[in-house]
Amino acid sequence: MFQVNYHNQYYSAFGDNTKSENLAKKLWLNKLDHFSSETICGAAEKIIAESEYLPTLHKMLSACRQVGMPAGLPNPRKAYQEACNKRSPKAKQQWSHPAVYLSGRDAGWHMLANEIESKALPAFAEIYQQYCDRVLAGEKLIVDTAASEAELTELPATKKHNQQQLDNLRKLLD
Repeated sequence: MFQVNYHNQYYSAFGDNTKSENLAKKLWLNKLDHFSSETICGAAEKIIAESEYLPTLHKMLSACRQVGMPAGLPNPRKAYQEACNKRSPKAKQQWSHPAVYLSGRDAGWHMLANEIESKALPAFAEIYQQYCDRVLAGEKLIVDTAASEAELTELPATKKHNQQQLDNLRKLLD
């Protein structure tokens, strides 16, 4: 499909060099082998419809993830917001998909609650993408409700801790 649609770019990249074309095909096959043929074709059609340039492997992987994403899996930002906004005990809450809960658990509920978004979102998104890839590969994820017993209950901070945090904020503002 890419050879036909991006004719000049394709031949500029590979020319008549069958060896480099075969190496590229092996690399792509290695990285795309966990996607179904329908997902790969759908991603290729999406790229052709949206881009006038021959895609990179990275762009093809992203398109496969978008096209093959099962219903109920939110995008990383929405998943992050959901994970941040759910109450404790987390395992007993209703989740749009188990991957959201598992990503929040692995990223750390404390980190999600206390770090700024510019730090927490990339960490969460990386873990979430790994779970999404597992779902795309056909794995069924579940939320272990027994894990809620292991979650720490939220305790109010001590007066000493609160004072220390206020002192730290004052130092930042000075």
